[in-house]
Amino acid sequence: MVLRQITTQIKRWFPAPIAHAHCDGPCGVYDPATARIYTEAVVSMTRKILDLQPPADQNPQAMATYLNTMSRYIQIKEDQAQKAKEEILILWTDYFKPQHLEQYPNLHDMFWKAAKLCSSCKVEVNLQHAEELLTAVEEVHKVFWATKNRTDVSWYKAS
Repeated sequence: MVLRQITTQIKRWFPAPIAHAHCDGPCGVYDPATARIYTEAVVSMTRKILDLQPPADQNPQAMATYLNTMSRYIQIKEDQAQKAKEEILILWTDYFKPQHLEQYPNLHDMFWKAAKLCSSCKVEVNLQHAEELLTAVEEVHKVFWATKNRTDVSWYKAS
């Protein structure tokens, strides 16, 4: 009983502020830049895969090097596409609210298409789809920063 009274008094003296969050934690830190970086890696790895030529001769060492390099490029491409998808889905499901949907009625379609492009980039080697994903992430970037009334955050590519 005494512990409850002490706790009640502490709560009266030091009330906790109300926390508002878009997700499970009230960090409030969202930024589509990570999706852009991952997507740029997808584009880069797709280009590298398409440019990589198998050895002309039957040299086993050269073939092993080629296969090793190809498998590494594929693994990186697929990992980065999955990470881009995760970042896109976090923005879609945790940051954006119903009032954003009123402001941008195509929001769900935009995110759905971007997520589907991530899946396409994982399972195929298609430069057009990789570049379409980069364009989709740019659209997410523009809408995201517009919802924050930030006109000072320009789109750029690291590569």
